[in-house]
Amino acid sequence: MKALWIGCLLLVLLPLSQAQAQAPNKQDLLRSIRDTRGAEEAQMHAREQAFLREKDQQQQRMATKVGQRDELQSAADALDAQFQQQSEALAAARAALAERSGDLGELFGVVRQSAGDTRSQWQDSLLNSRFPERLQELDTLAQSQEIPRVEQLEQFWYRLQQDMTASGEVSRYDAPVVDRHGETALQPVVSVGPFVALSEQQYLSYQRDSQQLLAAARQPAGTGLIADFVAPREGMADLWIDPARGNVIEQLQRTPKLLERVMQGGIVGYVIIALGAFGILLALARLIWLQGVQRRVDRQAADLDKLQADNPLGRVLSVIGSQPRLEELDTLELKLDEAILKETPALERWQGLIKLLAAVAPLLGLLGTVTGMIATFQAITLFGTGDPKLMAGGISQALVTTVLGLIAAIPLLFMHSLVAARSKALIQLLEQQSAGLIALHLGGGDTPRD
Repeated sequence: MKALWIGCLLLVLLPLSQAQAQAPNKQDLLRSIRDTRGAEEAQMHAREQAFLREKDQQQQRMATKVGQRDELQSAADALDAQFQQQSEALAAARAALAERSGDLGELFGVVRQSAGDTRSQWQDSLLNSRFPERLQELDTLAQSQEIPRVEQLEQFWYRLQQDMTASGEVSRYDAPVVDRHGETALQPVVSVGPFVALSEQQYLSYQRDSQQLLAAARQPAGTGLIADFVAPREGMADLWIDPARGNVIEQLQRTPKLLERVMQGGIVGYVIIALGAFGILLALARLIWLQGVQRRVDRQAADLDKLQADNPLGRVLSVIGSQPRLEELDTLELKLDEAILKETPALERWQGLIKLLAAVAPLLGLLGTVTGMIATFQAITLFGTGDPKLMAGGISQALVTTVLGLIAAIPLLFMHSLVAARSKALIQLLEQQSAGLIALHLGGGDTPRD
């Protein structure tokens, strides 16, 4: 047991002896602490010196900025004083101007309003091509913020007088003209006041946006008179003019032609036209054929002794022969009726189809009207009613198809009536000749004896 305690004590004392052997010397530790403290004091001293130098520089910069601020403040005070002085001078000048102008301010307003009204009246005038600079002068005068000078007022009066003089004369001048191919060239122009402008035997229209003369795509009536009017002459010459100062010619460009109106009917319109044309051609063919039959029947009626097979009357009368028997008259009458019935379908052929086409054409027109109104309501649903041009297509289709249906139906009805009357007249002629022949034989006129 004692040995055990001794062993434990040795185990405890052994690490302590090793630690004491490894511990540093006290003198070395003190020397290390002293060196570290000296280095830190030197670093702190250097940092303090740098701070002091930075402080001096900051004070110098601050003094400089304060001096600049004082200079700027002095300049601002001087500008404020100058602004106040100039404001007072401007107010005094305005008061003096108002006192000196007197009624010129009211005159200025009247001139501006008159220039603006004149500008709106002249913006569509053909005379702008002759005097292109006058619109710019009116714009300058109407938008001016200063009292007009005497020269401007005199120029305004001169333009008014110039327009009145030019409105009553025929003038010749050169101006740029846009032809139908879109090419612009300088051409001689003859203008009759503000009413019409002529160039190369055609009427011109004035384009307000581009301020140019444009050759009208659709020329009005009377273009044949232009050559005589523009040629050198001593007497008077006729010419058609536009009393609306170009508005009639402008509206003529927007008016659709006949073919364009027909195209507005769409597919239904084309069908109506095709059926109407087919019906009219069929009716004409039937009339021509019936006319030929009528001529052959008339020749046969004039010579009943020689019966021909190229006409219905000859074929009907050939049934009884040239020498009928009296005891067979009842049978012959039935044969004549049968022969007439055989000829009737050929004479009345295609009349039902013509009548059907005359009845179908208005119905197709009604169909086009309904489809056009559907298209119109669709446009209203999508785009509203703000722009009437969006609804014009459907309305045009509705109206054009109705017109086409009536145009096709009316002549077809007349043609059907005419064809039916011709065929009925031929059938009545056959019946009349047959009845007359039977009556002749019953009376014993030229009946041969057995």
